Amino acid sequence: MSTLIVVLITVVALVSAYRIYGSYLAEKIFQLNDGRLVPSRELEDRIDFVPTRKSVVFGHHFTSIAGTGPIVGPALAVFWGWLPALLWVILGGIFVGAVHDFGSLVVSLRNRGETIGQVAGRLISKRTRLLFLLILFFALTVVLGIFGLVVAQVFQLYPSSVLGTWISLPLAVLFGWLARKGKTASWFLLMATMLVIYGSVWLGAYYLQIRLEPEIWWAAIGGETVPSWVNSVVLWTIILLVYCYFASVMPVSLLLQPRDYLNSWQLIIALSVLVVAICYAGIINQADLVASAPAMVAANEMPAGAPPMFPFLFITIACGAVSGFHCLVSSGTTSKQVAKESDSQAIGFGSMLLESGLAVTVILACCAGIGMGLFQRTEKTDAAGKTRYQFVARDNIDSADRPLTVEEIKGPSEFAAWRERYDSSRSWNDYRMAETVGAFVDGGASFLTVFRLPLVLGQAVLAVLVACFAATTLDSATRLQRYVIQELGTNLKLKPLENKHVATGVAVGLAAMIALMPSSSGGPGTGGTVLWPLFGATNQLLAGMAFLVILFYLWRRGIPVHFLVLPLVLMAVMPLWALGYQLFGPSGFLVAGKNQNWILGSIGVATMALQLWMFAEALWLLPKVRGLREAMSESKSVVK
Repeated sequence: MSTLIVVLITVVALVSAYRIYGSYLAEKIFQLNDGRLVPSRELEDRIDFVPTRKSVVFGHHFTSIAGTGPIVGPALAVFWGWLPALLWVILGGIFVGAVHDFGSLVVSLRNRGETIGQVAGRLISKRTRLLFLLILFFALTVVLGIFGLVVAQVFQLYPSSVLGTWISLPLAVLFGWLARKGKTASWFLLMATMLVIYGSVWLGAYYLQIRLEPEIWWAAIGGETVPSWVNSVVLWTIILLVYCYFASVMPVSLLLQPRDYLNSWQLIIALSVLVVAICYAGIINQADLVASAPAMVAANEMPAGAPPMFPFLFITIACGAVSGFHCLVSSGTTSKQVAKESDSQAIGFGSMLLESGLAVTVILACCAGIGMGLFQRTEKTDAAGKTRYQFVARDNIDSADRPLTVEEIKGPSEFAAWRERYDSSRSWNDYRMAETVGAFVDGGASFLTVFRLPLVLGQAVLAVLVACFAATTLDSATRLQRYVIQELGTNLKLKPLENKHVATGVAVGLAAMIALMPSSSGGPGTGGTVLWPLFGATNQLLAGMAFLVILFYLWRRGIPVHFLVLPLVLMAVMPLWALGYQLFGPSGFLVAGKNQNWILGSIGVATMALQLWMFAEALWLLPKVRGLREAMSESKSVVK
């Protein structure tokens, strides 16, 4: 019953926040006005600036900001227990994340669709623009690396997800073409396309599981012995980043818009069914959050090497509560497609609240869903002689697998199934990123069994959902990184970087280097758990900078800024604290030992230094600009 209560509280809180707080910000603070000429119409070019109806832009924006962020973050954070994660997702999503996304979108709309970094150059100072661009460059490098790694690991762990994920791409192109040409009714076209996608998911679950076997691929190109650095995660990562290169240089209307629109419907369908399943499982007492997992976990029960809850809770759960990456989507692509200002409340504020709702379902899946006990941990020895763990449905365990009982792992205990998954006897660095994503996939599939849906099919549906959303974030982030690199090329007078193909090549090349970085206990492609906190810290620092820009925008116009103070301080202090711990803590990147990593350490130091510089300059300037407009005026109004 506690599971059902959490769902009801979440729905009431998020809907009330949209109607009350969102409307207050739209009407009293940002004063949305449909008579103002928006960038998509003022600068329409049918490539980047494309006026688009609200539902399509909502789909693009939501799928771009969601990705696997609201899945990986909460799935990791429940190591500390479900209660801190739940509170941060709901309260952070309403009072920090939604304000951040909405404000970033409006500021960009009022400044001809410029990125938040470009706007910072006029609102704060010219030097701030360069500082912001450099921080964006470092942050997006980590974003691309981590999300490329997540999708690759999902493909490795759930080969049933590969077919459905890749087939959605040509379907999106065809759907977009037919929709633009008006070849058939839009609702019929949407339903037919979704049926094909879910049909491919069914095929992938039962008949066409696609695996990349390094030995087979290496032999196909004439190799003899597979090098130690080649594995399926490496191969998938390279394939995904090559895809990102081509996807990010295409016109948005060709692939990005239709694919995001379809993905948004895929999420709405899956999330709706999942929420109903969660409620039903709670009503019939098959899933109980309180009985399935600890509300809070003591520090001495955490895996060895795990970071402390404070400040890491606030940067581990980024997407789902607040994420600096969202300001890049709001100002980088979304603001160039919004058809009128009033649409921005639903797109900016509403989509963030929906993402918070997704994060809550992830917490419930990783705790109450896993607590249903339908999966059991097994062990296998790979070709290199190393023991690997995986979770298999209890009625599908092969005789060659040796099931590990709870007693073997931790001894008799309450929260048995959850403790199997989040085993504190293992080192933090031994967890693969896909294992935490797998907690959501397996826990969600457990919920769906209340509708008699087979576990294997439920896993395929949710794994495809995860992979599609991560791929969406990947190519959107690649496009944003291309913009940043091109701007840096202009600012630093490096002419080759102004070329979109060169800039995109640099973006995916650096992302590959980060994604394939090994952890201290494994080879290339195993460093996800190490990379995620770095992603979280740099990402949340971006949120702090976006709040600064929003603050300056309102401050220069004499509009109240009291609601921004706490979110700004929170997103300045927590990420800097966490980044300092990652750099100089017991297992810091700059501390001698097996975790020492000069590349990640350099990114962390550069990001911290640039951030402190920007905050210092902004605080020095703030008292001087009250009521003074920036040099360039807002987009002009139009009277029709």
